[in-house]
Amino acid sequence: MTAVAESTDTTETNATTETSQDRLSRAKEASRATARLTSDEKARALESIAQALEANTTTIIEANTRDIERGRENGIAESLVDRLRLDEKRVAALASAVREVAALADPVGQVIGGHRMPNGVALEQVRVPFGVVGAIYEARPNVTVDIAALALRSGNASVLRGGSAARESNTVLVGIMRGALESVGITPEAIQTVDDFGRDGAKALMHGRGFVDVLVPRGSAALIETVVTESTVPVIETGAGVVHIVLDESAPDDWARDIVVNAKVQRPSVCNAVETVLVLRQAAPRLIPVVASALQSEGVTVHGDDMVAGLVSNVIPATEEDWATEYLSLDIAIKVVDTLDDALAHIRKYSTGHTESIITNDARNIERFLAEVDSAVVMANASTRFTDGAEFGFGAEVGISTQKLHARGPMGLSELTSTKWLARGSGQTRG
Repeated sequence: MTAVAESTDTTETNATTETSQDRLSRAKEASRATARLTSDEKARALESIAQALEANTTTIIEANTRDIERGRENGIAESLVDRLRLDEKRVAALASAVREVAALADPVGQVIGGHRMPNGVALEQVRVPFGVVGAIYEARPNVTVDIAALALRSGNASVLRGGSAARESNTVLVGIMRGALESVGITPEAIQTVDDFGRDGAKALMHGRGFVDVLVPRGSAALIETVVTESTVPVIETGAGVVHIVLDESAPDDWARDIVVNAKVQRPSVCNAVETVLVLRQAAPRLIPVVASALQSEGVTVHGDDMVAGLVSNVIPATEEDWATEYLSLDIAIKVVDTLDDALAHIRKYSTGHTESIITNDARNIERFLAEVDSAVVMANASTRFTDGAEFGFGAEVGISTQKLHARGPMGLSELTSTKWLARGSGQTRG
């Protein structure tokens, strides 16, 4: 488990005789109650959570400040500090996201298919909650609220492992949300944390067969890989974001400049920030000086190949490692490729399957790119920063799935449900 050391601090201990298994058991019991809640009851509970977050903003920020101070003392990267930070604006955004989730259509009970059998038995396929949703994540206190809210709205209980970097923030947030549930008559056991069990808490989630119905990891590639390979419970894999933008010969200067700068600079520490720009050779003399200079004026360090270095000053020579790097910082790799075929081949080799975009006025290139690129989200003439549950209209997101089973791309409410078949007969027997 060394790969998830940041998220599984062994110095954390639980002072009581309670075990992580006890928490999972109580979450499983609570999931039976949350599955029975009406849509209105779940919406009222989420409104109570939103109000409690707003009322306790100062307490949340104080706890978060202690986490940031401890993190900086321990030398964590500034990209993690940015993900970790909660201020008044971000707490208000959390409350707003909870209200947006409450306003979404309840997926539970939705009929998604069905028919009548020749013998008269009526079949319906309906959405039902998973039961217990587990999450393991790093330095993201916003995820604590997002997943708890989405799980509750979809009729699930949640068990959260938020890592040592956000320990105090997560403790306060979970306490606030549990109190809010209790205030409206819903069992607080529907939101659990195993942070205080340290590494054992993470292990309990990964090995919680019979208690945890689905587990979602969010964080570094090492954390995700460890959870995927070690878990005995079903995992929805979220992925690192080695995200690409392709600029072809018809890309307008202003679109290329504005979209690439936004995709890199607007928030560089997140998984949908662009990491590599591929420029078709005929467009390179025109576009690279425009785009690279704009990036550098925003403090971005450009890692480029020989042609890029010949067109722009202060370029760090790119290595093979750069093409596979998720910087999560104000760094970007730029490479010149001969054709769209070469760009597509580069993406197939280095992409993590998260998000890719092409900037072009060529309709044929747009349709080819959208059809051939095999990532969770594929765009034309738009910033990769739009790959986000809130931007997609989901209110919040559990994560961005880069796998191909059940869920892919930003995961909202429907991705936290399974289905079951209902059969209504009138005495039929099978011959």
